[in-house]
Amino acid sequence: MKVLMHTCCAPCSVYCIDSLRDEGIEPTLFWYNPNIHPFIEYKTRRDCLKDYAKQTGVELILEEEYGLDEFCRNVVNDIENRCVNYCYPKRLGETVRYAAEHGFDAFTTTLLVSPYQKHEEIKKVCEHLATQSGPEFIYRDFRVGFRKGQNKARELGLYMQKYCGCIFSEEDRYRKQIEKINRDNTAPRTLA
Repeated sequence: MKVLMHTCCAPCSVYCIDSLRDEGIEPTLFWYNPNIHPFIEYKTRRDCLKDYAKQTGVELILEEEYGLDEFCRNVVNDIENRCVNYCYPKRLGETVRYAAEHGFDAFTTTLLVSPYQKHEEIKKVCEHLATQSGPEFIYRDFRVGFRKGQNKARELGLYMQKYCGCIFSEEDRYRKQIEKINRDNTAPRTLA
């Protein structure tokens, strides 16, 4: 069975690749992540994945599209729901399109490994796409191996990002610090 696995980054792919290989499935990785910003972050994650794919002997397909402008245009009116309404359908839709056009029997995604993602929403998007396109959706709840994969990624010295990918998730990463700065800046000040 030819399986195309949408891959958001090398650390998230570690357990997914190992788990599928344990089942006798050799995935082909698919990089399509126009949601990752800024460009240096996009490039760092992509290049780390390229190195890891080479190191593990797994095939990697790069579908390059750095899309800050398009991403912002599509999420600006509903930032809180950007993952479900734009990010997941955009990335997974492209994965399914590529899989269908290139003879893959099935697809899956490393997004299913993270306990920080909207797991059930990702599953729904994939199930919906599978009914429209042809390639089967291979569902696995990879979250059971999240810590194991992350630990192995650290041991291998892989780049470990600190946020999901978009500029809004980076802001979420610093939310408490930003709130503290805002509180401190609004407190009355006395000049000595």
